Amino acid sequence: MTSPRGGVDLVIKVGGGLLAHPDCLVDSLTQIAAAAQRVRLLIVPGGGPFADTIRAIDRDIGLGDDEAHWMAVLAMDQYAHLLAAKLEGGVLAHTKVAISAALDAGRIPVLAPYRWLREVDPLPHSWDVTSDSLAAWITGALESDRLLLVKPPDAEEPLVDAYFNEALPRRVTSTIVAAGAPLRSVLEAC
Repeated sequence: MTSPRGGVDLVIKVGGGLLAHPDCLVDSLTQIAAAAQRVRLLIVPGGGPFADTIRAIDRDIGLGDDEAHWMAVLAMDQYAHLLAAKLEGGVLAHTKVAISAALDAGRIPVLAPYRWLREVDPLPHSWDVTSDSLAAWITGALESDRLLLVKPPDAEEPLVDAYFNEALPRRVTSTIVAAGAPLRSVLEAC
């Protein structure tokens, strides 16, 4: 289960929209835990209803781009706490060092990205940049070459945000899959 670089073989962004489908979320986490026995992986949370709350506040009373951006990243941290608690073997990680330590300990790191992203601030502050673009950037920053975006079964087009293709490094292969049987097939191929 060792990456040639000793790092992350696969980054999996678990969409926050799965919270509207609790059975799919639980099944997805079970499948991810099984895949982690074969592949060194990192979970990046979406924002889901946590970020939707920030969008609603921005729409209703107006926030600056910077405030909305950082609040939305903090929303990802909230979902990270939930995922780490529900994922067998899951543990919160806030930095690259913590990600490596979790993997070396046989755990599944779930990134709470606020601290790391606040330090490096790599992406524009806009609603065109969501957790999809953040996951793409994180995949590149970790020198991984595979990104899997897990969406809810009822996800609508567009499946990724407007900035995603800018954030995704050329060497990274990204796959978008719906939770359930399609996810199972992709993870079994890892």
